[in-house]
Amino acid sequence: MNKIPCVLTIAGTDPSGGAGIQADLKTFQELQTYGMSVITSVVAQNTTGVRQVHHQPVEMIEEQLDAVISDIPFHAFKTGMIATIDMMRSVARKVSELDIPFIMDPVMVAKSGDPLIASDARSYLREELLPMTTLITPNIPEAEDIIGWKIEDTEAMQTAAKEIVHTYGAGGALVKGGHLEGKAIDILYDGENVNSFEAERIDTKHTHGTGCTYSAAITAYISRGETLPEAVEKGKNFVTAAIRDSFPLGHGSGPTNHWALRQEKVR
Repeated sequence: MNKIPCVLTIAGTDPSGGAGIQADLKTFQELQTYGMSVITSVVAQNTTGVRQVHHQPVEMIEEQLDAVISDIPFHAFKTGMIATIDMMRSVARKVSELDIPFIMDPVMVAKSGDPLIASDARSYLREELLPMTTLITPNIPEAEDIIGWKIEDTEAMQTAAKEIVHTYGAGGALVKGGHLEGKAIDILYDGENVNSFEAERIDTKHTHGTGCTYSAAITAYISRGETLPEAVEKGKNFVTAAIRDSFPLGHGSGPTNHWALRQEKVR
């Protein structure tokens, strides 16, 4: 039995290195897990926005998945950008028989505001993929898109998390409060208990890839045997450090620092 924690990300790329597959693999490596990837879309983006997107043929996505599944067992996996219904159907078909924790980062819009998922794919994500998840990690706009109503405070975040679980079938929901004022508070509902995770709000524009990094950290910690609340707490610590020591690179929203937590421990 393979004792090395192995994790898989199914997502799009970011050639500037701050988000998507690249951010996921950096996070997996920092958290001492063996990271693997299936590329759904090749995205020409940087810190200022998305320039162009090329979707991989469904057959190629399936071949990548088959190549990993048939060879190296993994202990948890996450999805990021899955842009079309055909892609979602293909991924759902391939992973439906895997009894492995599934973390979904419902990537719908880039930090720059550029859409990353077809409008007709949103209902499929909500109705077909959500019930397969162990955890979904929407920010407030993504959660609002799923539930169809406005979230304006932490009480509403809690209600939204419960609705995503009980109405739409997710195993758990982590609603991230970065779009609200005040401290950065995230609400986790695991189907039974509500947990709140609070961190300082860091005054920086360099937050490119935070959602990818946070969900990847949670996935890595779960592969290492942490419970869902433990994985979320440690994942939040990881991404908070990454934002606190983020890089002023590029002409837009710079990337987070994936080695920040390691760097802080040795100071």
